[in-house]
Amino acid sequence: MRRLALSAAALLLAGPAAAQTIAITGGTVYPVTGAPIPNGTVVIRDGRIVAVGAGVAIPAGAQRIDATGKWVTPGLFESSTNLGLTEVSQVDDTNDFRLNQSQEGGDQVAAAFNVSDGINPRSMVIPVTRIAGVTTAVSRPSGGLIAGQAIAIDLLGNRVEDMTIASPVAMFASLAENSRAAGNGARAGQTMRLREVLEDARAWARSREAFERGDTRDFSVSRLDLAALQPVLAGRLPLAVEVHRASDIQSVLRIGREYGLKLVIVGGTEAWMVADDLRRANVPVLVKVLANLPESFEVLGATYENAARLRRAGVQVAITSGETFKAYNIRQEAGNAVAYGLPWEEAFRAVTLAPAQIWGVADRYGSLEAGKVANVVVWSGDPLELLTRVEHVIIRGREVPLVSRETELRDRYRHLDQNRAYRP
Repeated sequence: MRRLALSAAALLLAGPAAAQTIAITGGTVYPVTGAPIPNGTVVIRDGRIVAVGAGVAIPAGAQRIDATGKWVTPGLFESSTNLGLTEVSQVDDTNDFRLNQSQEGGDQVAAAFNVSDGINPRSMVIPVTRIAGVTTAVSRPSGGLIAGQAIAIDLLGNRVEDMTIASPVAMFASLAENSRAAGNGARAGQTMRLREVLEDARAWARSREAFERGDTRDFSVSRLDLAALQPVLAGRLPLAVEVHRASDIQSVLRIGREYGLKLVIVGGTEAWMVADDLRRANVPVLVKVLANLPESFEVLGATYENAARLRRAGVQVAITSGETFKAYNIRQEAGNAVAYGLPWEEAFRAVTLAPAQIWGVADRYGSLEAGKVANVVVWSGDPLELLTRVEHVIIRGREVPLVSRETELRDRYRHLDQNRAYRP
């Protein structure tokens, strides 16, 4: 009965935000865009933040959350995950983040592939992530030279339409070792193939009418892929490129200059080596901090200090776990960035406002300001400390029960009589 009640509550909360007013009072508010506010108040109405500060009047009838002695922050923003697109990594039938699961060779171009229709709002992985304070994510395709289009979602809703912030939010590609088949095993082959696809997309845009009449040369990818690349060539849609080796990052920057692309570097294990190039190009980097082992020849320069060195050079940085089943590790990644030289304020910004800025949604997300979407977390203490607990999670103005499949299993088996077998 308890499980049924919790499930019913979760389904109720999964719908669009209804009229509701919440006042979070007494805590230390960390708005990200300004100094911490001791004994601060955050007022939420109809899914939006309407007031933040000390001495804020509390509307009559508001639901109160006492945050005395606690921290109040924006929800965390994970920038590179397959959330909602996979359930069991070893079972292909549950993996929807790649257009062709068996694709190992070929040109590996799937620019028209948008993951939105593959998102499962009822994925068991989503509650595990959101009760750890992650409220927003970019769910992306993976695999291939051009994997396809990612979407930005809030981790609440029983329909993709309810969850979606932006679709598409970026085109994801790779010039790392995982896509070398696209260049017949050579790095120069990868860049050659990427240029060929971009040139074809340019030519197709100039000759659409002739293409429809069948009066153009053959193109190397489908009409749908060529059409999907137009916002990328126009600089409206970021091209997020997974790349790690310093020289490969420089190759991506050259291609970006040639085609006028809006770039985001994903991974960037050796990005610190070319930080000045990245700063001059105004290209941000999504950093996985906990990567310091030379696991392959493209990451020989791996260091825990990557994020700190990039920020000192003036490069915009967002921190990502790069995980799906453990996307909640994003705060551990940020905490380790602090341990290796990144100031706390910069690290917290890198998991809140910085990703919102990189993905073009900072007008609605990433900080606690009046008018922004009410994604708010109340913590028992510093969110970058591993022993800190999540006390309350609010997404789009709705408080979410701190319940997941994992907590239900924990509660179910916690107090079993050890002298007799379990009977359901």
